[in-house]
Amino acid sequence: MKTKHICLLGLLFFLISYFFFSKILPNFQEPIDFPHWFNLIGACLLLSFNDVFPKNKINSVATVVTTLGVIAHVGLCTIDFIMSSFGNNELAKEALSHQISTTPSILYPFVIVGPSLLFIGLAIHALNFVKTNRVGSLMVILAAPAIGFSFFVLKDGVWMLLSCVVFVLGLTLLLCRNDSVKMS
Repeated sequence: MKTKHICLLGLLFFLISYFFFSKILPNFQEPIDFPHWFNLIGACLLLSFNDVFPKNKINSVATVVTTLGVIAHVGLCTIDFIMSSFGNNELAKEALSHQISTTPSILYPFVIVGPSLLFIGLAIHALNFVKTNRVGSLMVILAAPAIGFSFFVLKDGVWMLLSCVVFVLGLTLLLCRNDSVKMS
């Protein structure tokens, strides 16, 4: 399987997870937390973007940021797996939420800032293509903050999903560009 195909598979898994998170798809969290499994697998597969884009200074920075974002997604999904293991025990969920929210060493790297680094890293990768694939790169660069804004500020799953669709389509355009054009 080519690296490009791994990237596309990661985008598909990631997008499916956002369909779950937006509540457009039914809640399939019992007995397995499918939304977070799709998100976890998708995020890990998105590491492949570090290998398909041109090697330069921008790529070096983007690779580090993207990798940190994937690590944070693993941590966030782990927290969510633990949360879902409580089932209907709302007191236990509230206690865990309170513990996380009062522990900055977990809250910031794994809940607030860290997962955003995945989107930021991939948007930095997209900067390589502003001149050669303006539409795809701008879709990624503009949708990355829109995902966070729709989640943290608007608290709207549908806008979050739409932003993610634009983000994924932009990355897909960058991946599936004319293969005869060499990236430099």
